[in-house]
Parts: sequence; C-alpha cells; structure tokens
Amino acid sequence: MNRVLLLAAVTITTFSASMAWAAPASTDRVYTADQNSNTVSVINPSTNALVGQIRLGNQRPDVLSPLYKGEINVHGLGFSPDHKTLIAISNGSNSVTFIDTATNKVKGVTYIGRSPHEGFFTADGKEVWVVVRGENYISVIDPITYKETRRIDTTPGPGMVLFHPNGKQAFVVSSFNPVVDVIDVSSHKIVKQIKVVSPFSPFLQFTPDFKEMWMTHKDVGKVTRIDTTTLEVKGVFDVGMITNHLAFSKSANGTLAYVTVGGENAVKVFTTDDTPKLMATIPVGALPHGIWASDDGSRQYVGLENGDAVDVIDTASNKVIARVPVGQAPQALVYVSNAVIEGDGAANLTPRGNSDPINIALKPVVGDGKGFVVARNLGVIDSLEVSLFKLKPLTVYSVYVTGQKTPVASFKTNSMGMANGTAIGPLREVSNTLSTKDVAASKIIVMEGEAGADTAKAVLVGS
Repeated sequence: MNRVLLLAAVTITTFSASMAWAAPASTDRVYTADQNSNTVSVINPSTNALVGQIRLGNQRPDVLSPLYKGEINVHGLGFSPDHKTLIAISNGSNSVTFIDTATNKVKGVTYIGRSPHEGFFTADGKEVWVVVRGENYISVIDPITYKETRRIDTTPGPGMVLFHPNGKQAFVVSSFNPVVDVIDVSSHKIVKQIKVVSPFSPFLQFTPDFKEMWMTHKDVGKVTRIDTTTLEVKGVFDVGMITNHLAFSKSANGTLAYVTVGGENAVKVFTTDDTPKLMATIPVGALPHGIWASDDGSRQYVGLENGDAVDVIDTASNKVIARVPVGQAPQALVYVSNAVIEGDGAANLTPRGNSDPINIALKPVVGDGKGFVVARNLGVIDSLEVSLFKLKPLTVYSVYVTGQKTPVASFKTNSMGMANGTAIGPLREVSNTLSTKDVAASKIIVMEGEAGADTAKAVLVGS
C-alpha cells in the first residue's frame, strides 16, 4: 500500500501523537504557533530545516495601535483529517485562522469569544470545535463558511478538546476547574464530568490504542490518566515543575509517553504500564512546551518556548539530534503528514524575522527561590519575560538591570510564591564607536519589596 492510500485509510486518527505510518518525508510538515512574533513556523521534518513563516500579525509590542488589524498571541494549532487545513488560534485577538497547508495561504478567519486557547476538527472533519478559555463554552465553526454555528456549554475555562476516533465522544480539560467534561458529539451535551487532581490542565492526548486519555497539570507537575471506556481516573503520577504537553511513541520498549517539563528544561520518558516508570530524562532547550511525534514515532518534535526553536528527539536513542530555529515563544506544535503533495511548500512564506533570545537563569542569594528571564531584542530596547518561583506568597518583588536606578518591573507573587510577566527596557549598555569605554554586561537583580538594587541583599541574581 502506498503512502497516500495508507494515509487515507487512517485519517480518523490524525490527532494521535504516534501511529506507525511512515518515516518523516519531504511532504510532511511540523508547525509551531509562535506567540510573541505572531507567526506560524513551518519545518520540513525530512531535513529538519525551517521552510519559512506564515505571518499572521506583528511582533510584540507592535500590536497596540487602535488601527492594528493583525492577530495577537498566536497560540493553539489543530488540523483537518485530510491534512489540507491547519487552524491557528490567537488568544489575544480571539480568532481562528484557517490555513491551506499546500499553499500556506489564509483561507478564512473566524472571530469568536474571549481568549480561545486550542481547537480541533471533529473526526469526520465537518466541524471545528474551539475552546473559549476566557468563558464557559466551545465555539463550533463550519470549516467551509468559517461561521460559528453554535456554542456548547462547558465547565468555565475549557483548555483543550480532542475527539475519540469513534466520532462519538469529545474530551475537554479545564484551565480553571479540576474537572474533565465528556461531551456527546451528536447531541453537543455533556454526558459526564470527571474530577481530577488540579484546576489547571493545558493539554490532553490519547494513547495510540485510544484506551486512555492522558492530561497534564501544569500547576502541580502531574499527569492524570483516564480510561476512555469506564470514564474513570486510572491513575495520577508526578512529572515535574511546569508540566506542559505530552506525546506517545511506540518502540522496542513498548508504548512510551514523552512529557515536556518546562521547569527542568527536559523531556521525561515514561512507560505506559499500570504504574508508569521513568525511562529517561532528555535535556532540551529553554522551557519545552509543545510536543508531537512523527507518524511512525521515530521522532519527537519539541517546541522551546524560551529558546525560539524546535528540538528534534530520536526516540531510538532518546537524544536530541537537531535544533531548528523558529518564531518567538512557540506554544502549540503539531506534525502533519502529507501536508504538501507537490513542490517545495515554500509558497507564501516569509523568512524568519526574529533573532535568537537570551536566557538568564536567576539563582538565589538566600532562600530557595528561583526563576528565569528571557530577553528578546526589539531594536534599541529589549523585551524581558520574567518568571519567579518559590518566593514568599503575596509579596512584591522588584526586578532591576544593573546601571538603572529604577526597576524595569515589579511583580506580586501569588499564593504559591510564583509570578510572571513582561517588561520592556534596555538590557544592554550602549556605547558609541568613538568612546574608549567597554560595554559592560548587564546583571538582573531581584529585590524583595521596593528596595534599591543591591547584589548583597538581593533575593535572586542572574547575568
């Protein structure tokens, strides 16, 4: 059976993270949703090279004009069963963009409710369901007319939806409540709610045999397993801080789960036994987020949110074999086989428009705190994305760059001692070419409260 016929025979399982179809080919594509640059990056997995970017909007912070019409925060991805259409969900502009995979052209845009997060086609390809995380429903869209046709009530804050290949059930995780909604696809009604361990789940995926649904809990670093027949929780296990997405691969060791752990810059590999065992910890780049397997499971593609790149893992050796530069802050990532049947697939793409970021680890001077800063150049200034952990709860911390008397930003931690946000300011010291002064390296200093920068009294420092 040739590749095209084999693809047609199994299209209903296109959302599975790992099926034994064929090794990465030049007709396949890997896509990343780049939140800060508002692009979709397109990778040829046969060469592990960036083909180009689909530009859906301007790079931050150039999105604040009242006349701006582009998309903002390109975040989620999904694709049709025939692999001819990619959808990109932008949570800042409340939009779903429909893209032709053969030509990289935008076919249509649908604007829906507040802060959509992820979406996917139904198993028959006749509807697109997009979770509207800022509200309490799923927006159902006609992929031909690009019109919203109905809304399905859910638990507030739906985070992601995927469909069982039987076409009868949809599973919806939540970002704000510790529950999974199981929806009957034909009636568009919730038929069961399953209680889970924490309120924040950004991602779910089915095992290759579809007997289980696995979901990640980003807030507590765990994975929950749900039996798709009994609709009961089968187990919960610890993974690590900032557990993001997961994918599956079949190997000589059986079916293995690959889980991105952002707080450890690692992908952890677990068995799918009744009691999962840690098989490997694979070091990757900064803050791994999205992950998806090639159809044959020989490769795992990992989006690096703070690295602006994709790491390619060989599942036979469980080692990174390539790194591909992409847009800024890649979030969701999908692998779409036979996306480009003819030509090089470079039509309507633009070159990469961003430089590589600088990652700065924040280490404690005293205490157990930790954190990191990602600096992205915006010309004469920089964007500083700050993440703080294990500090005092409900406490204000000020972030300084050496040489500046005022903080570039101040953040108040939540009840768990965590805080994150973005600041705009100069990270580098500028010196003209006629000056004999050497340009000094900057240092990040985090102070408790509003105290002035003082390395000796700092909570966290990084350079």
